[in-house]
Amino acid sequence: ISLCIRTTCCQIFNTCKSLSSLSDGSSSELYKKSAIFEGKINSIEGVRKEVDDVCCILESGPWGSAIENALSSLNEKPQPGLIIGVLRKLKDVNLAINYFRWTEKKTDQAHCPEAYNSLLILMARNKKFDCLEQVLEEMSMVGFGPSSNACIELVVSCVKSQKLREAFDIIQMMRKFKFRPAFSAYTTLIGALSAVFESDLMLTLFHQMQELGYEVSVHLFTTLIRVFAKEGRVDAALNLLDEMRSNCFEADVVLYNVCIDCFGKVGKVDMAWKFFHEMKAQGLVPDDVTFTSMVGVLCKSNRLQEAIELFELMEQDRKVPCAYAYNTMIMGYGSAGKFDEAYGLLERQKAKGSIPSVISYNCILTCLGKKGKVQEALRIFEDMKKDAVPNLPTYNILIDMLCKDGNLEDALRIQGAMKEAGLYPNVITVNIMIDRLCKAQKLDEAVSIFEGMDHKVCCPNEVTFCSLIDGLGKHGRVNDAYRLYEKMLDSDKIPNAVVYTSLIRNFFKCGRKEDGHKIYKEMLRSGCAPDLMLLNTYMDCVFKAGEIEKGRALFEEIKAQGFIPDVQSYSILIHCLVKAGFAHETYQLFHAMKEQGCILDTRAYNTVIDGFCKSGKVNKAYQLLEEMKSKGHQPTVVTYGSVIDGLSKIDRLDEAYMLLEEAKSQGIELNLVIYSSLIDGFGKVGRIDEAYLILEELMQKGLTPNTYTWNCLLDALVKAEEVDEALVCFKSMKDMNCPPNHITYSILINGLCKIRKFNKAFVLWQEMEKQWLKPNTITYTTMISGLAKAGNVAEAHGLFERFKANGGIPDSACYNAIIEGLSNANRATDAYKLFEETRRKGFNIHTKTCVVLLDALHKAECLEQAAIVGAVLKETAKSQHASKYW
Repeated sequence: ISLCIRTTCCQIFNTCKSLSSLSDGSSSELYKKSAIFEGKINSIEGVRKEVDDVCCILESGPWGSAIENALSSLNEKPQPGLIIGVLRKLKDVNLAINYFRWTEKKTDQAHCPEAYNSLLILMARNKKFDCLEQVLEEMSMVGFGPSSNACIELVVSCVKSQKLREAFDIIQMMRKFKFRPAFSAYTTLIGALSAVFESDLMLTLFHQMQELGYEVSVHLFTTLIRVFAKEGRVDAALNLLDEMRSNCFEADVVLYNVCIDCFGKVGKVDMAWKFFHEMKAQGLVPDDVTFTSMVGVLCKSNRLQEAIELFELMEQDRKVPCAYAYNTMIMGYGSAGKFDEAYGLLERQKAKGSIPSVISYNCILTCLGKKGKVQEALRIFEDMKKDAVPNLPTYNILIDMLCKDGNLEDALRIQGAMKEAGLYPNVITVNIMIDRLCKAQKLDEAVSIFEGMDHKVCCPNEVTFCSLIDGLGKHGRVNDAYRLYEKMLDSDKIPNAVVYTSLIRNFFKCGRKEDGHKIYKEMLRSGCAPDLMLLNTYMDCVFKAGEIEKGRALFEEIKAQGFIPDVQSYSILIHCLVKAGFAHETYQLFHAMKEQGCILDTRAYNTVIDGFCKSGKVNKAYQLLEEMKSKGHQPTVVTYGSVIDGLSKIDRLDEAYMLLEEAKSQGIELNLVIYSSLIDGFGKVGRIDEAYLILEELMQKGLTPNTYTWNCLLDALVKAEEVDEALVCFKSMKDMNCPPNHITYSILINGLCKIRKFNKAFVLWQEMEKQWLKPNTITYTTMISGLAKAGNVAEAHGLFERFKANGGIPDSACYNAIIEGLSNANRATDAYKLFEETRRKGFNIHTKTCVVLLDALHKAECLEQAAIVGAVLKETAKSQHASKYW
């Protein structure tokens, strides 16, 4: 432009010079004016040269006194034109700000609006907004705001770099200083936010536009309604529709089409129908998009007959069929498994002179793949070549279904056919094959495909790495997964939260929790922000690894990261705390979840119900079960199992049994855990016959009682002093190949000792040792006491010493039993030694034990020791008397 102006001016000047030779006064005047114009051009050239000189100085080195001195020597008091020119030419924001501040000091006055706007535009183009608020504040104090161009540049810069939240904050910053952001800045940002479904931010901007007096259009309303409807926020979308009508805007065909499509896709089919009929009532003629959207909505909601009727209505008197509508209807038939009707529609389309496109066939192939009709899909693939040329998606659909079916050879054959057709597998093809092979546990084949990729033709992307890393990790090959993660970093691919989630989960799953923690730290160092799913997964892994406090801290970190814990976060926290013995915290967490507005799903209900039952709040659990049913969530076997177990533990057995019958009437397959809970409950209150009936029922259902089930029944029989019956059950247990554990033997040894069958108890003890089962303290105490009472004091004492030598810690009952046995066997000295040991360890000495020991000491004439025991006996008697008194 500058060159053209100078050329034109030179031509004018030369013409004027030639005319000046004439004596005409007017030509002389023309010569003077052209000389003035030439002077202005020279002045512009001078400014341009000065701008270049200033920029040259500024770019010569870092800002400092040397630069400032050079600038001062060039121009002591820069003029606005020079400043604006320099700001427009510079590319470094920091350099521009330094020059901006220096000239401000030199001129001792505020900059003009154009200088400020030039600085703002430079910030926008460099995407550096550190000083933006300060600059806007200065502009506000001086009394002018950013130009429309500067405002739009700032917003568009953020939109292009996908920093939409930053763009939103810039507009809010302008509003803070009472500026009026440009109309286009608002509409540009609303459009960008609609693509990522940030409906709340869009609505805020929309209301600001109305406050500022901008005239909003039907198109803008349509954009907002589409996003709210797609998010399933029906009430908000309808409110916007009402607001639009109250502002005297008339809905157009586009808006109705958007409403039909969006409301239908979120399951509001009746509302979509309402818009369809309302549209016709308003005198608007439904177009192809209207009909096709409505047909698609009806097909997806399994209202196929209505879709067919509407399709036929659209086709009436239509000479040229709508290919898009045909594709939609074909997809509807295919999704419903009505392939004959879909093929018939293809033939009908051909008869009307419209050759089905590759999209039509791809629709059928997709549906055949979903229904697992692989061979039929291959037949249709061959037939389609008569009408349409298969494209890359066609081959991808076939490869996908063949890999799902585990038919790798045919998948590779199709891949070869693709290459013969001049199409080369793209990254989507490779991703499909790797993903399906990993899910089919054919990891070596998946790795082979990955390693065989030609990076010049098809380069792996983040999805490729993610699928293979996850597949390897899930099947225990975590080292291979980690090596692939390192390879991903080397290839400049940035791992996302999904990759890190997979690595963390699989390292913890393999018992390598330290590596799991290391991966999380690596993720934070790399600048990858965790999402809520990652934090939930990490918290779950940490809890399951037994790190309770770390798990609690991670729940708080979810909030610290700016997320709101969702129903899954609370479910993980409650479930893991219940397992760790903190069931009493369930009530508080449940109310926090409710206050936050979390909508409980089946898993959440099950978790909270289990927590309430474990903490003894069975009535609350029962209420929650009823609430769950009223909310439309079908209770599962886990739900019924938790409540039945809770009721059984507090002896509300009739209610528990009624709940069992309710579960059976609902067609729920009951498991062994539920039956075992009832057997345990009925057994503990002595209702042995009912416990037997439940055992019989579970075996009729084809379930096999496990060790816990038998232990419940054996314990009930022993407590009812039906020891012989317990031994019969014990034999049945072994006959059914159910291995007894140390608890089984402890129950039976205790029962036999109670009825003084000590020899039989000792036989079971020896059998237990042959099975390499380690007795617990109760088993040792029971056996020692039994042997002592049977007069086998030497064996009892030897067993006692062996128990201690094996690292066992005898309890008070164990010490008292052996002291009594030794005393009765006239081994008063040994008994007294254990008496002293018992007192040193702080265990209680029973009154009966003291009396028996005192008699033995008197008989052995150990008068000094007898005096000590007598004193202890007196103290014990006094304390017992005092406790009774109080």
